[in-house]
Amino acid sequence: MRAFYERMRLQQIAWRKHHLTNQEWGKQIGKKYAHILPYEDWKLNLWEGIEGQSITPLSAYLHRHRKRHHSGTHNLLSSWVLCANLYFPFRDAAGRALLAGFLRENVYREIKAVMSVELEFESEDSRLTPPALLGEMDGSQGAGQTSPDVAFEVETDSGQGIVLVECKFTEHSFYPCAGRSSSTRNPVRNDDPERCLYAAAVLAAPEEQCHLLRWGRKYWHHLGPVIDEASFGNLKACAAAFGGYQLFRQQALAEGIARLGNLSLVVSAVAYDARNEELMKSISGSTGLSDIKSDWESLFRGAAKFRTFTHQAWVRWVREADTSGHWGGWAAYVTGRYGF
Repeated sequence: MRAFYERMRLQQIAWRKHHLTNQEWGKQIGKKYAHILPYEDWKLNLWEGIEGQSITPLSAYLHRHRKRHHSGTHNLLSSWVLCANLYFPFRDAAGRALLAGFLRENVYREIKAVMSVELEFESEDSRLTPPALLGEMDGSQGAGQTSPDVAFEVETDSGQGIVLVECKFTEHSFYPCAGRSSSTRNPVRNDDPERCLYAAAVLAAPEEQCHLLRWGRKYWHHLGPVIDEASFGNLKACAAAFGGYQLFRQQALAEGIARLGNLSLVVSAVAYDARNEELMKSISGSTGLSDIKSDWESLFRGAAKFRTFTHQAWVRWVREADTSGHWGGWAAYVTGRYGF
């Protein structure tokens, strides 16, 4: 059992015991667990400031914008729920001002303001949706498509921009490439996944070596022209093969938006728990990148940037900036709930 995951699982069970009256175990993959809520009670997983008596409830936001929460939101370890609890509350003017200062300090110095905070982001520009931009025709927003957990639409010194964020909690990787699977459920079965082990060959001829192109996926259409040949060619395997699939897809989305979206700044970012060391080193052994924080961006020379920041840094920023104590209840919740 992975140590960080198990520690957080026990912490969530303890938090549930002391803060929720509902102690009924919920099901996940057919089995009942103490850290799983009954599916219909998933809203108990949310900070009361974004549900319950909230002026702008999360559930109403999802309904109004026709967005879907993830299927695992009844799991107390859900990273999607963590993302909603940490970032969705800051959608008003005062909250966006806090976010702007944090992003300016931790993501990109030219960020002046945050204009909106959107969960399960999908562009309103039909050219920039996952089906059109990435060829992801067999999924939907929030399920089977590359839709960042949260997006910050920003103003910069030179125009408008966007920061696309994948939020993580206890996950041990960014998941292996679905194209390597020999599952008969895939659109076209991959009978030669060993091709993925030769990064230079994949880069030289992705139309022959990357099975995702047989599915109609367009990741290489955006990333192929901007990949650093030396850095990528020296990898032990394709960067997406074993634990970098989500990063690869989001980088492709960001690069496509940067190329077609008329924005001054596009960033693909990862927000993660600083205690989860396994996650940020998850592709070091299989791929050869020593650390995602320092090495992932070196693979690309395109318009989209790559950044990382920790949930702890965000919580600390709010605490230090909140001189009036307005966010005291939220800070107490995320501290007691997640240990931030």
